[in-house]
Amino acid sequence: METGTIILIVVGLYLLISLLTGIIPSLRITKSVGGYVAGDRSMNLFVLYFVLGASIFSSFAFLGGPGWAYSRGAAAFYIIAYGVIGIVPLYFFGPRAWRLGKKYGYVTQAELLADRFDSTFLSVMLAILSVVVFIPYLTLQMVGAGYVLNVISEGLIPFWAGAGVTYLIVLIYVYFSGVMGVGWSNAFQGLFMMVMAWVLGIYLPNTLYGGIGPMFEAIMESGRTVMLEAPGLAADGSPWSWWEYGSAVLISAVGFSVWPHFFMRSYAAKNVKTMRLSVVLYPTFLLFLVPILLIGFSAVVAFPGVQPADSILPTILMSLDLPAVVIGLFCAGALAASMSSGDAILHSAASIAIRDGVSQLTSLTDKTERLLIQLSVLVIGLIAYLFAVVIDVSIVALLLGSYGGVAQIFPVIYAMFYWRRATKAGALAGLFGGIAVSVLFLVMPELKPLPIHEGVYGLAVNLILLIGVSLATTPDDPKRVEKFTSSG
Repeated sequence: METGTIILIVVGLYLLISLLTGIIPSLRITKSVGGYVAGDRSMNLFVLYFVLGASIFSSFAFLGGPGWAYSRGAAAFYIIAYGVIGIVPLYFFGPRAWRLGKKYGYVTQAELLADRFDSTFLSVMLAILSVVVFIPYLTLQMVGAGYVLNVISEGLIPFWAGAGVTYLIVLIYVYFSGVMGVGWSNAFQGLFMMVMAWVLGIYLPNTLYGGIGPMFEAIMESGRTVMLEAPGLAADGSPWSWWEYGSAVLISAVGFSVWPHFFMRSYAAKNVKTMRLSVVLYPTFLLFLVPILLIGFSAVVAFPGVQPADSILPTILMSLDLPAVVIGLFCAGALAASMSSGDAILHSAASIAIRDGVSQLTSLTDKTERLLIQLSVLVIGLIAYLFAVVIDVSIVALLLGSYGGVAQIFPVIYAMFYWRRATKAGALAGLFGGIAVSVLFLVMPELKPLPIHEGVYGLAVNLILLIGVSLATTPDDPKRVEKFTSSG
């Protein structure tokens, strides 16, 4: 049997197992919106740990991480830096969200904010914002899947077909099972990709250079010492400034815990203890990124000139004399990284679009709302797929651009729980003022006074407007405010 055929069989078996792992939970949850979106608030520690981990570290880690290490060197360490810092707020936000969700039936982030600030408009706008930033995030996952299958099949499987087949599987189990399908498939995929990452991250430096130390020595001897010097290289190959590096870490850390799909997992936890313990254990998931970056560094000298850089992992695999089954397993690990975030994003985008958008504008029965969420899974998946087959941008750059908008949610979340004087007018002014400034500098970077991430400028404006407008307007209803600020 030919090598390519064996690889595709292994990958096909992985996809089948993923499908079954995602479909089976649909038999256990109630056929309601609460069951579909929050899993009847029944996720245990094991599942929640992998849902939180795999929901964030995905194609941008398994493919974009090695791509950045390969092309930009030490710049890739920003991924580890912001992950360690960014999870901390969820330790405080998560239990409050869980208690309020349990008591009042909330299952999305916008439901909390809309109720605290008494604003249907805020809910609808957050729904739109969430879906807008989710599209590139989901596109990112599809791009990763397309890269993998295209390279391992040596071009036999077109990029569009690889992304399409992989995400057809995701669409099926998310459509039927909702968050519990996402949870159990993430547990399987997370374990699988962690094992594959460590095996490959240790194997490649040893095979190509005789060890991790000799690998870095080879990079220095090749004249590429700049790759190992913080903060690394910019996208154009010039040295990345500390302004840019530091602001990338800052904006990613601020936005990390308030990604709507990530924040929503707070509602699915079995109890507050499970929620907090999952957050405490979360940094251990970041150890998975160490071998991921070693994969990228191992190719700097051995495989120069690979384009696009994000395809370096499958390129390495196909260039080495490895057994076909082993290559298939490693490629399945890369697909696991893509799918484990893609399913969470897809489920959350659809849930938010209907729950926080459509249902705020018209009355829906529970059955109709669930059906609309399921149909939205298909529509949003198709839109992201259309973007995936025509886009030409770095996987990590694609994600980093989304963080500027998402980070603007953080001040409003903080104010909801901890600042009684925050008002509806202040929250709306801060959120949308911050988004507007972030988008402006994203589109017109030449206007930036300093070369820092556009989201930082947005946050500055956000805070000024949130505080200033809140203090200048009438305080919100004390009883409504008390419900949120005393729930800790």
